Amino acid sequence: MSSSASSVVNGGISFWYVDDGLPAVREPLPGDATADVVIVGGGYTGLWTAYYLKKAAPFLRITVLEQKFCGYGASGRNGGWLYNGIAGRDRYAKLHGKEAAVRLQQAMNDTVDEVIAVAGAEGIDADLHKGGVLEVATTPAQLARLRAFHAHELSYGEKDRELYGARETAERIRVADAVGSAWTPHGARLNPVKLVKGLAATVEALGVVIHEMTPVTEIRPKHAVTPYGTVRAPYVLRCTEGFTASLKGQKRTWLPMNSSMIATEPLTEAQWAAIGWAGRETLGDMAHAYMYAQRTADGRIALGGRGVPYRFGSRTDNDGRTQRATVEALRDILVRFFPSLAGVAVTHAWSGVLGVPRDWCATVTLDRATGLGWAGGYVGSGVATTNLAARTLRDLVQQDSGQAGRTELTELPWVGHKVRKWEPEPFRWLGVHGMYATYHTADHRERLHPATESSRLAKAADRVAGRH
Repeated sequence: MSSSASSVVNGGISFWYVDDGLPAVREPLPGDATADVVIVGGGYTGLWTAYYLKKAAPFLRITVLEQKFCGYGASGRNGGWLYNGIAGRDRYAKLHGKEAAVRLQQAMNDTVDEVIAVAGAEGIDADLHKGGVLEVATTPAQLARLRAFHAHELSYGEKDRELYGARETAERIRVADAVGSAWTPHGARLNPVKLVKGLAATVEALGVVIHEMTPVTEIRPKHAVTPYGTVRAPYVLRCTEGFTASLKGQKRTWLPMNSSMIATEPLTEAQWAAIGWAGRETLGDMAHAYMYAQRTADGRIALGGRGVPYRFGSRTDNDGRTQRATVEALRDILVRFFPSLAGVAVTHAWSGVLGVPRDWCATVTLDRATGLGWAGGYVGSGVATTNLAARTLRDLVQQDSGQAGRTELTELPWVGHKVRKWEPEPFRWLGVHGMYATYHTADHRERLHPATESSRLAKAADRVAGRH
């Protein structure tokens, strides 16, 4: 590595906190309290839900309870991909028909612009740049998957996406060995911490009460239980994503999948000229164990992928600290994509968890019998999906309370979706680690032995995972 392990800022939640530092923590819950709606979790899902509910019904008393501080979890650690992907769309097409899944996809396309519009209206400067999403192929097998993926997206009504060959790809960004790419305009780069800090300040200004350093240990109908007291409310909404397993009775609900990132030092103008990337697209690839990257507002490359995929017993990491082997593996991807950056230093590394349901499908639910609601299971596509989920939760609460009727959002196919729990340990740990070891082996074989057919190993892993 160009940068020694000791020179890399490892953890510290994430690189995105470098500019402004960690936020001043808001006061914990002072004791028992009541509200009209209590939201558990101060990340994107919880804050967007508070925002849209308070805007729709300013009289509502809304309390947000956060175990650390707003943005401590995935909302403050992600890759800053605001894009139109949603976990589970193909399964929803099988369960509810293609037309229903097309409506879900259209809602996601619109959500990218919704987030940009609200950030602008509320004065939230999150370094947003709508350059779209570029996904590249670097092997024959990846190119075959890319073409199939592009055709598949077109079948869901996305008519404004484009397919590029090697030359056109290089005109956008010069990735070594790239043989093709696909681009969609429905994507933007952002600084995730600037968005979550701005959202928290915005909802507080609207009159939403936020209590931080207040872990919720149990959720039951009309009660959110914490060590400092219980908040009672007709509606209790669980917005805890990768930290859901820490709640009583939720150990096997969503698996906390680990994702890791690195950030380079700022590149020089000459280095950027060699790479291209003038459009500031978010960048991904078609590997089975895929990567994701962005060109940051301050001229770095932030790049992520799967490190240690899962910790035994659904444990989560310690403030984002990342294993050295993972940092080196991500740097290898960086240099494989951009060989001219072999001497560039990696300055930051961090990790976080995302929520994965057993069938890899994101969901939004409100149980009208109990007033319990939840949203999540975004499988890494949460930066935009949280916004659609929040607007859907708003509509479900308003429908249940008689303030409104059904809406287009409450009729989307992911609403009310049920899924079985994950297997108990050690099967959960063995399955996830075996799956990702298989994906990495499949990617390695495809690079060594170029062929247009995807590795059978990856297909077998998909079946075991329940992804298809």
